[in-house]
Amino acid sequence: MSNVPFTPLLINGERRPASTGATFSVYSPHTGTLASTAAAATSDDCRAAIDAAQLAFPAWEETPYATRRQIFLRALETLQSEEWQKKATLPMRTEVAMPQPQVLFNLLAGTKTLESIACMVNDLKGETLPSGIPGGQVFVQRRAQGVIYSVVPWNAPIPLLITSVVVPLVCGNTVVVRPSEFCPYTTSLVVDALHDAGLPAGVLNFVPMSVEDTPQLTSEIIGHPAVKRVTFTGSDRIGKIIAGEAAKHLKPCVLELGGKAPSVVLADADIDQASRAIVVGGLLYSGQICMSTERVIVQRPALEPLVAAIKQHINTLSVGDPQNAHLSSVFTERSADGIISMLKEAKEAGAEVVLGDFEKAGPALLKPHVLLGVKPGMRLWQRESFGPVLALAVVDTIDEAVQLANASDYSLAASLWTKDVYNAINVAMRIRSGSVSINGSTIHVESGHGLTGLGGSSGYGRFNVDNFTDKRVITLHPPKSNYGLLGL
Repeated sequence: MSNVPFTPLLINGERRPASTGATFSVYSPHTGTLASTAAAATSDDCRAAIDAAQLAFPAWEETPYATRRQIFLRALETLQSEEWQKKATLPMRTEVAMPQPQVLFNLLAGTKTLESIACMVNDLKGETLPSGIPGGQVFVQRRAQGVIYSVVPWNAPIPLLITSVVVPLVCGNTVVVRPSEFCPYTTSLVVDALHDAGLPAGVLNFVPMSVEDTPQLTSEIIGHPAVKRVTFTGSDRIGKIIAGEAAKHLKPCVLELGGKAPSVVLADADIDQASRAIVVGGLLYSGQICMSTERVIVQRPALEPLVAAIKQHINTLSVGDPQNAHLSSVFTERSADGIISMLKEAKEAGAEVVLGDFEKAGPALLKPHVLLGVKPGMRLWQRESFGPVLALAVVDTIDEAVQLANASDYSLAASLWTKDVYNAINVAMRIRSGSVSINGSTIHVESGHGLTGLGGSSGYGRFNVDNFTDKRVITLHPPKSNYGLLGL
């Protein structure tokens, strides 16, 4: 019990327990053993965090851009250190059953993301232009918005915490962040690195919450007058709730939600490369990535060799303990049961089982499944599975492929496989997705551009300067202006 880490709150630069002493426990989804405990923030704690952020905002907004960048680059040095990476590896395995490939992805993506965001200070530029009033001058400034409330997920705790927190901070805002209840300790390590790099007290506040308290506290935080914008990365189900709460107060949101990424494989595709990317894109971290390849839309001539190659690659993967297996448990037993239910429904509706037996290898442990003949109307087509599942559909024409790719309420990411580069550009432009990779995996994210859904179940908004600053206009009027409308 003494080896189980405890995650405190961070409010106004002070690491402390909840005001009532309340805590909650986190259990490993793979072993069921206690992974960590955390302070459970109360209403008073959340108000204190917002008050601290509001108080710290004026000075942080005035902090020189170069100083902000230096703080984040110091934090980057910490995250790149062998000591920190070793410290962060174990909780990723215990709190969210993360296998080593995904651990390495988190560590690498986290450092690359922080390095990229630290350079966003170069985008904080204003404009000067002549006024429409003769002799006048217009100054357009990018100004920080105030206190930002960010809610971050568990499936990529390092890069997604950095994105949700550092983008607002680098723009001059202050932040109150709520980590996922599934990995508070892992995310606290990133928060500590940022704070210890020199962030002033109150600029970044960290408030873990128990599942039971989260709905009420989230409503209270969003409704607080000092909170100017809300960000959420997670499921569309919770995203709708958060967007609804924000709408009550006419507060803007950045919502990075779910995905049902299609990979379109045309007849002339490089089957070896496509199959490898599809297996990695669909099964890395057991498919628990919002850009995971969930739907594979393949032209008929490529079907047989593609299915054979996918099966061959999947058969080389191990499933089990996150310390030494390629794939491990999904994040809850309930999630595993839900995935099995979707698979069974698809089979009953006519889909063919290419790989998989609908059996769990542990309470939350699933082997990869591949189904052929999945189509619109089936829940496996319509809803994000967040599991180690590939749903295949066959088409004859490119127009049919595009139509199926767009037959979804999700629009986060997609990929396209073909050797005809000129045709690829045309087809990619017809796929309605925030990001399309040509001859690459759906899980690729281009640095500096991030992810964005085009509405619906993938959400809207992007983590960039435009969304976390306001353009304010100052007009300098010339002397002796004419106010003759009223004869003055």
